[in-house]
Amino acid sequence: MARKKGAYGNGSIEPSGKNSWRVRYRIDGVRYAKIVEGTKTEAGKELRRLLHAGDEGKHVAPDKMTVDAWIDHWIRIGAPGRRKKKVGRRTLEGYGQKLRTHVKPVLGKKVLQELQAIDIDKLYAGFEGKMSETTAHHVHTVFNSCLSAAVRKKLLARNPIGDAERIPAAGEFDHDVLDDAELARLVAGFKGSPLYPIVAVAAFTGARLREVIALMWDDIDFENRIITVSRAVEETKGYRGTKRPKTERGIRTFKIDDNLAKMLAAHREKQQRLVAGLPDGIEVDLSLIRLPAGALLFPGGDGTYLTKLRDARAVSRTFKRRVLKLGFSAALRLHDLRGSHETVLLDGGVSVHVVAERCGHDPAILLRNYAKRTKKADAAAADVIGTVSASALSQK
Repeated sequence: MARKKGAYGNGSIEPSGKNSWRVRYRIDGVRYAKIVEGTKTEAGKELRRLLHAGDEGKHVAPDKMTVDAWIDHWIRIGAPGRRKKKVGRRTLEGYGQKLRTHVKPVLGKKVLQELQAIDIDKLYAGFEGKMSETTAHHVHTVFNSCLSAAVRKKLLARNPIGDAERIPAAGEFDHDVLDDAELARLVAGFKGSPLYPIVAVAAFTGARLREVIALMWDDIDFENRIITVSRAVEETKGYRGTKRPKTERGIRTFKIDDNLAKMLAAHREKQQRLVAGLPDGIEVDLSLIRLPAGALLFPGGDGTYLTKLRDARAVSRTFKRRVLKLGFSAALRLHDLRGSHETVLLDGGVSVHVVAERCGHDPAILLRNYAKRTKKADAAAADVIGTVSASALSQK
């Protein structure tokens, strides 16, 4: 008897072990199967993604090729880059040496299609103290090119390095980390701009931009001044939606300061008045005005549709223009507010583990990427050691 189509159309889901599911589906008459780790709901989402990719002609067939095998093949065909231009022989030898020495021992045996951002984060964390920033950044660049080529060959649906913590070039963040005074001046400079509350939340929570614009009012407990980050905006060609953070650490709940809570409460009141059609100045009990389910803090468009996601790239462009007018470096990105937030906390003596938990970081990765010295931190270090030296050097 022929199997009936299930709730997923040309696909089905069946158990394959503890927290594991076998997804079966057809594309263009060809049958495929894939094991998905996690809940059945997550397996259903992956099945729908696979079927959607098939509809758009972007389906990547399941493959057992390992990272080892793909690196060998990529080097063998001349390590073609984005423009399919092959590199010189000496450069190719350097690429091969870096991947064999630093990537293969850690990730080589992993199936290429099972490679995730968290695996790459762990790889990069292992570089700490073992090589220079320049070498670490070069390995990152070469591996990124290698995996991008796998995407072009349709062996990967997307490059997981895009979701991993980037390794900066040596000195890249020297001028992109703001101290507490600079951070306050930057946020104040956005007053009167539609981006003001977005910039304030990014600066004073350390959340990523795509996490900030995915925040819903249900994520904020105003009574206890607690905010929950549990999703981020995901954008691909022709699609904008939300997804879970890339790691379990990314799902976090933490306290916000009283000033930020008051600003957000005032921002919510503006949305409530917009929903009710009430102009400013008319006194009403706003607690009686309900926002629609899933209402976003910072909806896109003209703000009329409170569940419409905002374009993260457009926010970044507008941020850049305002930053230049305020006299900050042209290299400053909105994402650098995250690093600045973390650095201010570290400079203030907050435990690295507390900062890492608040911002959804691995402590080692936090220290590598963001714990950059500011002049204020260096002066504080001198003051601390000064209390010791005063006693020792003043003795006769």
